[in-house]
Amino acid sequence: MSLFITFEGVEGSGKTTQMEMLKEHLEWKGFQVVSTREPGGTELGEKIRAMLLNIEGQTITHWSELLLYAVCRAQLVNEVIKPALLDKKIVLCDRFADSTVVYQGYVRGLSLEAVTSLNKWVTEGISPAVTFIIDCPPEIGLKRALARIDTRPGGNKEDRFERENIEFHKKIREGYVRLAKQEADRIKIINGDRDIPVIHKEICGIIEKYVEAIGDRR
Repeated sequence: MSLFITFEGVEGSGKTTQMEMLKEHLEWKGFQVVSTREPGGTELGEKIRAMLLNIEGQTITHWSELLLYAVCRAQLVNEVIKPALLDKKIVLCDRFADSTVVYQGYVRGLSLEAVTSLNKWVTEGISPAVTFIIDCPPEIGLKRALARIDTRPGGNKEDRFERENIEFHKKIREGYVRLAKQEADRIKIINGDRDIPVIHKEICGIIEKYVEAIGDRR
Protein backbone atom coordinates (compact mmCIF):
# COMPACT_ATOMS: atom_id res chain seq x y z
CA MET A 1 0.00 0.00 0.00
CA SER A 2 1.36 3.42 -0.95
CA LEU A 3 1.03 6.66 1.00
CA PHE A 4 1.47 10.28 -0.07
CA ILE A 5 2.31 12.86 2.62
CA THR A 6 3.01 16.55 2.10
CA PHE A 7 4.46 19.32 4.26
CA GLU A 8 3.44 22.96 4.01
CA GLY A 9 4.04 26.19 5.90
CA VAL A 10 5.33 29.73 5.83
CA GLU A 11 8.95 30.42 4.96
CA GLY A 12 11.21 29.19 7.77
CA SER A 13 8.51 27.17 9.50
CA GLY A 14 10.74 24.11 9.85
CA LYS A 15 8.72 21.88 7.52
CA THR A 16 11.78 20.59 5.66
CA THR A 17 13.44 19.51 8.90
CA GLN A 18 10.28 17.71 10.01
CA MET A 19 9.93 15.96 6.66
CA GLU A 20 13.50 14.70 6.86
CA MET A 21 12.95 13.44 10.41
CA LEU A 22 9.75 11.64 9.41
CA LYS A 23 11.59 10.02 6.52
CA GLU A 24 14.20 8.65 8.93
CA HIS A 25 11.47 7.42 11.29
CA LEU A 26 9.56 5.62 8.54
CA GLU A 27 12.71 4.06 7.12
CA TRP A 28 13.59 2.85 10.62
CA LYS A 29 10.20 1.12 10.66
CA GLY A 30 11.16 -0.63 7.44
CA PHE A 31 9.27 1.36 4.82
CA GLN A 32 10.59 2.40 1.45
CA VAL A 33 10.38 6.18 1.41
CA VAL A 34 10.89 8.68 -1.39
CA SER A 35 11.31 12.33 -0.42
CA THR A 36 11.14 15.21 -2.86
CA ARG A 37 10.34 18.91 -3.05
CA GLU A 38 8.51 21.61 -4.93
CA PRO A 39 9.52 23.43 -6.91
CA GLY A 40 12.20 20.99 -8.01
CA GLY A 41 12.61 17.27 -7.52
CA THR A 42 13.53 16.62 -11.15
CA GLU A 43 16.24 17.94 -13.44
CA LEU A 44 13.75 20.18 -15.22
CA GLY A 45 12.11 21.18 -11.96
CA GLU A 46 15.38 22.24 -10.36
CA LYS A 47 16.17 24.49 -13.33
CA ILE A 48 12.76 26.12 -13.06
CA ARG A 49 13.22 26.41 -9.28
CA ALA A 50 16.35 28.46 -9.87
CA MET A 51 14.38 30.74 -12.17
CA LEU A 52 11.50 31.14 -9.73
CA LEU A 53 13.41 31.67 -6.49
CA ASN A 54 16.51 33.51 -7.63
CA ILE A 55 15.30 36.26 -9.94
CA GLU A 56 17.44 39.37 -9.48
CA GLY A 57 16.48 42.61 -11.13
CA GLN A 58 13.60 41.01 -13.01
CA THR A 59 9.85 40.83 -12.60
CA ILE A 60 7.56 37.88 -13.21
CA THR A 61 3.79 38.11 -13.64
CA HIS A 62 1.59 36.17 -11.25
CA TRP A 63 0.21 34.06 -14.10
CA SER A 64 3.71 33.26 -15.36
CA GLU A 65 4.66 32.26 -11.83
CA LEU A 66 1.62 29.98 -11.59
CA LEU A 67 2.35 28.27 -14.89
CA LEU A 68 6.02 27.68 -14.07
CA TYR A 69 5.00 25.98 -10.82
CA ALA A 70 2.51 23.91 -12.80
CA VAL A 71 5.24 22.73 -15.18
CA CYS A 72 7.37 21.69 -12.20
CA ARG A 73 4.46 19.83 -10.64
CA ALA A 74 3.49 17.98 -13.81
CA GLN A 75 7.07 16.81 -14.27
CA LEU A 76 7.45 15.80 -10.62
CA VAL A 77 4.20 13.82 -10.60
CA ASN A 78 5.07 11.87 -13.74
CA GLU A 79 8.76 11.37 -13.04
CA VAL A 80 8.85 10.83 -9.27
CA ILE A 81 5.58 10.77 -7.35
CA LYS A 82 3.34 8.56 -9.48
CA PRO A 83 6.01 5.89 -10.16
CA ALA A 84 6.85 5.69 -6.44
CA LEU A 85 3.21 5.36 -5.43
CA LEU A 86 2.64 2.67 -8.05
CA ASP A 87 5.64 0.89 -6.55
CA LYS A 88 3.88 0.90 -3.14
CA LYS A 89 6.29 3.36 -1.56
CA ILE A 90 5.66 6.21 0.87
CA VAL A 91 6.20 9.59 -0.77
CA LEU A 92 7.02 12.71 1.24
CA CYS A 93 6.91 16.06 -0.54
CA ASP A 94 8.12 19.44 0.72
CA ARG A 95 5.28 21.60 -0.66
CA PHE A 96 2.72 20.52 -3.25
CA ALA A 97 -0.53 21.84 -4.73
CA ASP A 98 -1.65 23.52 -1.49
CA SER A 99 1.24 25.98 -1.81
CA THR A 100 -0.13 27.12 -5.15
CA VAL A 101 -3.63 27.58 -3.75
CA VAL A 102 -2.26 29.72 -0.92
CA TYR A 103 0.54 31.67 -2.61
CA GLN A 104 -0.91 32.21 -6.08
CA GLY A 105 -4.60 31.94 -5.19
CA TYR A 106 -5.22 33.49 -1.78
CA VAL A 107 -2.24 35.88 -1.70
CA ARG A 108 -1.51 36.76 -5.33
CA GLY A 109 -5.24 37.00 -6.00
CA LEU A 110 -5.47 34.71 -9.00
CA SER A 111 -8.75 32.90 -9.68
CA LEU A 112 -9.08 30.05 -7.19
CA GLU A 113 -11.17 28.19 -9.73
CA ALA A 114 -8.37 28.46 -12.30
CA VAL A 115 -5.70 27.49 -9.76
CA THR A 116 -7.67 24.47 -8.54
CA SER A 117 -8.48 23.33 -12.07
CA LEU A 118 -4.84 23.61 -13.13
CA ASN A 119 -3.72 21.69 -10.04
CA LYS A 120 -6.11 18.82 -10.80
CA TRP A 121 -4.91 18.70 -14.38
CA VAL A 122 -1.16 18.62 -13.73
CA THR A 123 -1.41 16.23 -10.75
CA GLU A 124 -3.66 13.82 -12.68
CA GLY A 125 -5.88 13.76 -9.61
CA ILE A 126 -3.12 12.60 -7.26
CA SER A 127 -3.65 14.13 -3.83
CA PRO A 128 -1.91 13.60 -0.47
CA ALA A 129 -3.59 11.41 2.13
CA VAL A 130 -2.36 13.76 4.84
CA THR A 131 -0.81 17.21 4.83
CA PHE A 132 1.08 18.73 7.73
CA ILE A 133 1.07 22.51 7.93
CA ILE A 134 3.93 23.51 10.22
CA ASP A 135 2.57 26.73 11.65
CA CYS A 136 4.58 29.49 13.28
CA PRO A 137 4.41 33.28 13.56
CA PRO A 138 5.66 34.80 10.28
CA GLU A 139 8.12 37.01 12.17
CA ILE A 140 9.84 33.94 13.60
CA GLY A 141 9.76 31.98 10.35
CA LEU A 142 11.10 34.86 8.30
CA LYS A 143 13.97 35.39 10.72
CA ARG A 144 14.92 31.71 10.38
CA ALA A 145 14.58 31.81 6.60
CA LEU A 146 16.74 34.89 6.19
CA ALA A 147 19.42 33.38 8.42
CA ARG A 148 19.87 30.38 6.13
CA ILE A 149 20.39 32.41 2.95
CA ASP A 150 23.96 32.16 1.71
CA THR A 151 25.13 35.57 0.50
CA ARG A 152 28.50 34.29 -0.70
CA PRO A 153 29.24 34.24 -4.45
CA GLY A 154 27.58 31.14 -5.86
CA GLY A 155 25.81 30.49 -2.56
CA ASN A 156 22.13 29.79 -1.92
CA LYS A 157 20.19 32.94 -2.81
CA GLU A 158 16.71 31.47 -3.11
CA ASP A 159 15.25 34.47 -1.36
CA ARG A 160 12.57 35.95 -3.62
CA PHE A 161 9.75 35.17 -1.19
CA GLU A 162 11.86 36.05 1.85
CA ARG A 163 12.25 39.55 0.40
CA GLU A 164 8.48 40.10 0.51
CA ASN A 165 7.19 42.30 3.33
CA ILE A 166 5.81 40.92 6.58
CA GLU A 167 2.20 41.51 5.49
CA PHE A 168 2.75 39.10 2.60
CA HIS A 169 3.90 36.40 5.01
CA LYS A 170 0.98 37.06 7.35
CA LYS A 171 -1.38 36.51 4.43
CA ILE A 172 0.38 33.23 3.64
CA ARG A 173 -0.23 32.03 7.18
CA GLU A 174 -3.87 33.13 7.03
CA GLY A 175 -4.26 31.30 3.74
CA TYR A 176 -3.01 28.05 5.22
CA VAL A 177 -5.35 28.35 8.21
CA ARG A 178 -8.25 28.99 5.86
CA LEU A 179 -7.34 25.98 3.73
CA ALA A 180 -7.00 23.74 6.79
CA LYS A 181 -10.52 24.65 7.92
CA GLN A 182 -11.87 23.68 4.50
CA GLU A 183 -10.10 20.31 4.47
CA ALA A 184 -9.82 19.39 8.13
CA ASP A 185 -9.79 15.64 7.50
CA ARG A 186 -6.66 15.83 5.36
CA ILE A 187 -4.80 18.85 6.69
CA LYS A 188 -3.27 18.86 10.17
CA ILE A 189 -1.98 22.13 11.61
CA ILE A 190 1.10 21.57 13.77
CA ASN A 191 2.43 24.22 16.16
CA GLY A 192 5.92 24.82 14.79
CA ASP A 193 6.94 27.26 17.52
CA ARG A 194 8.20 24.47 19.79
CA ASP A 195 11.28 22.31 20.17
CA ILE A 196 12.00 20.22 17.08
CA PRO A 197 11.77 16.81 18.86
CA VAL A 198 8.37 17.74 20.34
CA ILE A 199 7.00 18.60 16.91
CA HIS A 200 8.42 15.39 15.46
CA LYS A 201 6.79 13.29 18.17
CA GLU A 202 3.38 14.81 17.43
CA ILE A 203 3.74 14.18 13.70
CA CYS A 204 4.78 10.56 14.28
CA GLY A 205 1.76 10.08 16.53
CA ILE A 206 -0.60 11.35 13.86
CA ILE A 207 0.99 9.36 11.06
CA GLU A 208 0.72 6.06 12.93
CA LYS A 209 -2.92 5.52 11.94
CA TYR A 210 -1.99 6.03 8.29
CA VAL A 211 0.81 3.47 8.35
CA GLU A 212 -1.06 0.91 10.46
CA ALA A 213 -2.83 -0.28 7.33
CA ILE A 214 0.55 -0.90 5.74
CA GLY A 215 2.03 -2.59 8.79
CA ASP A 216 5.41 -2.23 10.50
CA ARG A 217 8.02 -3.49 8.03
CA ARG A 218 10.84 -4.12 10.48
